[in-house]
Amino acid sequence: MKLPIAARPQIISKFWAVIKQFPKLLTGILVFQLLASLTVVVTPWLIGRLLDLIVTGTSRQTVTNYLIVIGVLVLSQFALSFLGEYLSRVFGQAVFAKLREDLVNSVTHMPLSVVESAGTGDLIGRTTHDIDRIQFLVQRGIYRIIVIIFTAIATYIAAFLVSPPLALLLLAPLIPMGFLLRWYLRRAVPGYQAESAQWASLSGIATETVEQHSTIDALNMRKVRNNIIDAAFDQTWKIERYTAYLRIFLLSTIIFFLQTPALLVAFAGAWAIPNGYATLGVVTTVALYGVQIAQPLGELSFWIDVVQTATTSLARIFGVDEVEADRTPSGAQPDSVSISARDVTYEYREGHPVLHGVNLDLRPGETLAIVGPSGAGKSTLGRMIAGVHPPTTGAVTVGGVPLVDLTEDELHRNVSLVTQEHHVFVGTIAGNLRLAKADATEEEMWQVLDGLGASGWVKKLHDGINTEVGSGSLTLSPAQAQQLALARIVLLNPHTLILDEATSLMDPTAARQLELSLGKVLEGRTVVAIAHRLYTAHDADRVAVMVDGRIVELGTHDELVALDGEYASLWNAWQHE
Repeated sequence: MKLPIAARPQIISKFWAVIKQFPKLLTGILVFQLLASLTVVVTPWLIGRLLDLIVTGTSRQTVTNYLIVIGVLVLSQFALSFLGEYLSRVFGQAVFAKLREDLVNSVTHMPLSVVESAGTGDLIGRTTHDIDRIQFLVQRGIYRIIVIIFTAIATYIAAFLVSPPLALLLLAPLIPMGFLLRWYLRRAVPGYQAESAQWASLSGIATETVEQHSTIDALNMRKVRNNIIDAAFDQTWKIERYTAYLRIFLLSTIIFFLQTPALLVAFAGAWAIPNGYATLGVVTTVALYGVQIAQPLGELSFWIDVVQTATTSLARIFGVDEVEADRTPSGAQPDSVSISARDVTYEYREGHPVLHGVNLDLRPGETLAIVGPSGAGKSTLGRMIAGVHPPTTGAVTVGGVPLVDLTEDELHRNVSLVTQEHHVFVGTIAGNLRLAKADATEEEMWQVLDGLGASGWVKKLHDGINTEVGSGSLTLSPAQAQQLALARIVLLNPHTLILDEATSLMDPTAARQLELSLGKVLEGRTVVAIAHRLYTAHDADRVAVMVDGRIVELGTHDELVALDGEYASLWNAWQHE
């Protein structure tokens, strides 16, 4: 499954919705730039007027006065441009920050079922490469485009006021430039879309390779992975080279066209002045307008290319908002903490069920271990019970209410899932813990850390619970990071907890100690432990054995050993390892 791509109307409306949240900054930029544009077009007119006065004869004082006014206008233009630039930087930072915040909010509230089916590469590409590509446009491009548009409009109006026939020559390059832009856009838009998709694919390949480096080394797959990465880089290079060709052709051709207006005006002036159709000042003024308009229009071609890349990235970023919810809250409230699964089936791919009519009732306060061979559907059932995936058929309820009928906050207050995958966020240990409970006191956090056996190593850190961790700071070991993840869940305080091999990355001794500590901390809560080490099943109140997507045995450890079935075989094999 691929994440959605927003259509152009949605891109425009959503981007405008962000921009208009800063009306004062936007108004200030427009006002300062309008005034700066007026000073830009008045200066060539004054120069042309001064030339005509000199030709017809004027006093030195008049020339001096003109020069003073021109100097004041140049200084005014500098001051106005400086103020506009300053406001644009503030505006750009505010808009970019808002876009990032909205993207993070959308990603963190995206249905996990969609995240898992879409894969990590696409999401990583949108939150890194795509957000970086719009940064330049937002922080610099918006202002520069406003400057160019205002300058171009003011210049053309001024030129027509001075001499309509000569001003028409300034429009000559716009016709071939229009055809050129049409040719370019037809190729650039799909090119940049392919480029973004390829970068997302490359991010996914690189992330998988780094995260699974141990497996790659163990299976001697380094050459295979290197070949895959080389092929991805080769494809990325080909697409980047194609889009670079488009950019170079666009910019070089437009620069050529933009050199012609001033020359056309000069040639026309050489005929018009002797024949009395125009004065030297008029021709000079319009020629200066031709020179003046070339730079912003040339720069506009650059920004058109930037807009295309940014629009492609914005389509992917805003596309995250268009992910459809996989559940619809009904407003119903559970009347108990009992969780039940009835006739649950689930299909990752249509027609290929991995769960087959599963029925299970969790007893409040019990610890249930789910065991079975690899691929039996243990993790999938755990995600059903945690409300991560809506069942294909059947229902998983809490207090009589289907989990998919609960809001996101209500779901997390009832049940939470902890997997072997964990993340240490950049910030302090306290900040990491407060992600689960924003108002948690230090006393609460120390109590949870102590219960999990983590307070010892945290106290040894140079700043204790306020030590900076994560990328660029202290790197925690896998065991420490897992303890931090479990501490967040304990602070979140759901009545039911799903542990999907949550300690599998730890060595057996440390994992055993953590599970014993966790058992004490979670006393009174319902715990479903998807186990790969059978001492977890031995300590559980009940054990469910899964084979081929079905629960084939259910009972206590002693009952299942005495039954001499699937569980007994697993237990005996594990005992003799």
